Amino acid sequence: MAIEHSRITIRPFKEIDIEDVFLWLGDKRVLQNTRMEISNSKEEALDFIKTKCIYPLQQSICLDDHSIGIIYVLPYDNEKHKADLGYAIGFNYWGQGVVTKALRILLCKVFQEFPHLHRLQAHTLVENKASQRVLEKVGFHREGLLRKLFCHKGNMEDFYIFSFLSTDEILNAV
Repeated sequence: MAIEHSRITIRPFKEIDIEDVFLWLGDKRVLQNTRMEISNSKEEALDFIKTKCIYPLQQSICLDDHSIGIIYVLPYDNEKHKADLGYAIGFNYWGQGVVTKALRILLCKVFQEFPHLHRLQAHTLVENKASQRVLEKVGFHREGLLRKLFCHKGNMEDFYIFSFLSTDEILNAV
């Protein structure tokens, strides 16, 4: 059954999200393409909410106000004009356009709330075709391949880099 995209929102995390967050933060399938660490207990999930989700743009992706994932923008300390983008979504919601919708919501407000920000960039593992497609659907541009960029899960990996500028247009293509 398709998810009605009007039910998708993004908002700051709350401590009461612990049960929902633990469902996706404790799933290694969800985190396999991220730099986040798996949560092995509800206590670790609560610690994640309290310590990792404190920046204003570390938002919960919600379906009917239940946390089903995360979308975040992390600015650089020394270069305020750019920031990294990341996201993860519960396995049961993969392939349903949820992250695409959440990303469009975020893009509509991030450059207004942070007027000094001019560039968002996202890195995807070369094998992560689904994430690459999400970024392209909303208007991110693939800039190139960065060889052995990060140590990911114990291995030096190649990543594609994508960018979205404050002057770019948000695409609504399906």
